[in-house]
Amino acid sequence: MRGTYCLLIKVKKEGLMKVGSLGRIKFKRGIYIYVGSAMNGIEKRVARHVREKKRKFWHIDYLLGSKNTYIEKVFYREGSKGECKVARSFAKDAEPVEKFGCSDCNCVSHLFRLKKNLSVMSAAITRNYYGHFRELGADELHCLSGNGEISEEYESSL
Repeated sequence: MRGTYCLLIKVKKEGLMKVGSLGRIKFKRGIYIYVGSAMNGIEKRVARHVREKKRKFWHIDYLLGSKNTYIEKVFYREGSKGECKVARSFAKDAEPVEKFGCSDCNCVSHLFRLKKNLSVMSAAITRNYYGHFRELGADELHCLSGNGEISEEYESSL
């Protein structure tokens, strides 16, 4: 399955983190949404994001590599690459982490800290507000983790 996906990520503790070529970024405590695309398979890409051990390649790998972050929910939409359009639509509901995840496009960001609560954003995403996304269920996410459990904590800290 090819398309666009959104990761709702919880940052449990405020702190500075080195994010590849972006340098050190201060992350506030809260819920963030990351928008990505996977033209070679959403399942494989999300499974990679969930995996604890991986080479840090994308900006999101640095954030998810912290023991103070975890993926709360995953949403996806099949079809052509549409991550930039979706990312731009979040600007009114969330504050961008400038230049994060968008080194190959002209977007301000592909990572946003939510201004609204998680249940409001989850409902908005699945009710066509951002383009008819479906939620990846907990059982499906559980299977993608590859080790039989969803890890809420990762190896390195902020």
